Amino acid sequence: MEITENAALCEQYREKARKLVSQMTLEEKVSQTLHGAPAIERLGIKAYNWWNEALHGVARAGIATIFPQSIGLAATFDEDLLEKVADAISTEGRAKFNMQQEYDDTDIYKGLTFWSPNVNIFRDPRWGRGHETFGEDPYLTSRLGVRFVNGIQGHDEKHLKAAACAKHFAVHSGPEDVRHEFDAVASKQDMYETYLPAFKALVQEAHVEAVMGAYNRTNGEPCCGSKTLLKDILRDEWGFKGHVTSDCWAIKDFHEGHHVTETPVDSVAMAMNNGCDLNCGNIFVYLTEAVKQGKVDESRLDEALVNLYTTRMKLGVMDVKEENEFDKIPYSVVDSRAMHELNREVASKCVVLLKNENDILPLSKEKIKTLAVVGPNANNRRALVGNYEGTASRYVTILEGLQDYLGDDVRIMTSEGCHLYKDRVEPLAVAKDRFAETKAVCKESDAVICCIGLDSGLEGEEGDEGNAYASGDKPSLELPGVQLDLVKACVETGKPVIVVVLSGSALNLCYAQENAAAVLQGWYPGAEGGRAIAELLFGDRVPEGKLPVTFYKNTDDLPAFTDYSMENRTYRYMKTEPLYPFGYGLSYTKFEFSGLEISSENLTDDGVEVSFFVANDGKCDATATVEIYIRARANQCLSHCPNFSLKGIEKVELKAGERKRMSVHLPVEKFGLFDEDGKLMIHEGCYDIFVGDSQPDERSVELTKRAPLTGIVCAKETKAI
Repeated sequence: MEITENAALCEQYREKARKLVSQMTLEEKVSQTLHGAPAIERLGIKAYNWWNEALHGVARAGIATIFPQSIGLAATFDEDLLEKVADAISTEGRAKFNMQQEYDDTDIYKGLTFWSPNVNIFRDPRWGRGHETFGEDPYLTSRLGVRFVNGIQGHDEKHLKAAACAKHFAVHSGPEDVRHEFDAVASKQDMYETYLPAFKALVQEAHVEAVMGAYNRTNGEPCCGSKTLLKDILRDEWGFKGHVTSDCWAIKDFHEGHHVTETPVDSVAMAMNNGCDLNCGNIFVYLTEAVKQGKVDESRLDEALVNLYTTRMKLGVMDVKEENEFDKIPYSVVDSRAMHELNREVASKCVVLLKNENDILPLSKEKIKTLAVVGPNANNRRALVGNYEGTASRYVTILEGLQDYLGDDVRIMTSEGCHLYKDRVEPLAVAKDRFAETKAVCKESDAVICCIGLDSGLEGEEGDEGNAYASGDKPSLELPGVQLDLVKACVETGKPVIVVVLSGSALNLCYAQENAAAVLQGWYPGAEGGRAIAELLFGDRVPEGKLPVTFYKNTDDLPAFTDYSMENRTYRYMKTEPLYPFGYGLSYTKFEFSGLEISSENLTDDGVEVSFFVANDGKCDATATVEIYIRARANQCLSHCPNFSLKGIEKVELKAGERKRMSVHLPVEKFGLFDEDGKLMIHEGCYDIFVGDSQPDERSVELTKRAPLTGIVCAKETKAI
């Protein structure tokens, strides 16, 4: 039994926390609500810093394994792998914590409260922080988020391995430059259908220990002081038992940006009274005055501290050293060979093969004598890591990965090609000053690997150092600078061009789709990314990634960035044809689906069972990603009905020529849709069930040259679930 499910043990921790808090003065209590909580020596309490990050590896505290960025992890569509990655992260986290404690290092980024994962919905491709998320789909985000939390927190009966945090609650996905004053207005239907499901799953299924509020307002209330979000939904409706933290310095936005309060005292009172227990920042020092003025009852402050100290007790950080097994994890596990091997495996599973004309991939060492590796991301370490990253002991870029992989067997010629976002590499040169070199390299080679895209200097969080677009959001989907011209120059040499894109979000790849021989989306693939991509290009590994976001052709048909309605957003509601659909991704083999059977023609209270065959009809062993979608035909009964929604994911390993029978249970809840009042409803009528390895839209069928299996189940009556 997991600690978070052990109610009796949790109550023991809470009772111990109450006794401890009862001994504190008001000033001591207030000091413990700040992220940098000082020691209270007379009570034997050590200093503890709550602020730590582990989005895709232990961040900002020295050497650690840098796994692929979250959006790349999402592209695996692999729940088991996400838990495995998160377990590795928390293993390194514990090892680093144990070492830091030995040397009395309690600085920022040195605790066991990891403010990850980010389960916001990547609703608009312009959002700079979208690569921190698991994509645009609430079901995929929920499933991956739950397993990530499981991996971070562990399955010990007495102690949390580390504490995870669901952020940013709740409706938060840009624009970055106005987040401190912006009101994200969303209907109740969109809230419950799209923006809230992942948070609910993390609270009720994964028992996530912490929830972080967002900077913005949602429907008029600042998220870090929202009664609707933090009390009515999180605590009362979902039964959340952990602690709530503000985003960093978000509470001062109440009076400085949102203007819903007049003074710092009023702002901290609003946050504390509505359920925010911990302040990332320092404004909670005003709680002393708020209590003295009667704006915050001291009993509410006590409640906040009990929530916080219960977490510390679950972690065992207040125990005698080595009273729990996690205290024994040695520092030697950090950056170990096993971590490197796992990282490379994960990176390979993230890559999405978008085009492979005439099966040009995988390349052959025997046939390729000279290989051109060009482009601004060919040797760009920053394009490996994304943001919220740690420090790797070695970074393997695509160029380095190919050089290591091919050795002396194949000659590699290289050119930067162009600057990542400027029109020239050297400031005193003319525009496109590396194009001649690029063309010469291509001319001498048998094939061209053209590495383009973005890095965290072009998309990221507002305030990120060195962000070329200032706010972190992208102005458009176009390739920055002269990158498109670089791809054209490579294609025009007549050599086969394989475009490798490193980015955390969708870009306009229309030209590459039409003219390149192959296109791969590599995301920000982590410190081992270059090795993994080299192995994929030459067939040692088989691509299995799927797009967790829609790749639009442009932003012309998208609503305004500030519009939080889901109308015409994401694959579930879009009305235009995408370039590459959500859920799309090719393999080096072909998977065939057949024999779909549904356990009942009518939807039962228990749902239905679907079974089918999956066969590997190719010549290489590979892993199929089974995607199950549901579409309500009862459109006349619904407003704002999705085109179809992902409701099932299965990964199945198949040897060449192998066929397996699979069975998947679809509970009745997966057929429900939320109405305008936020109630989950089953509507009388029929529902289509689609089973395949892609979305059932026309563009996916066109790209994959096959349609998914289709079945029907009908509901006899309309009812709430």
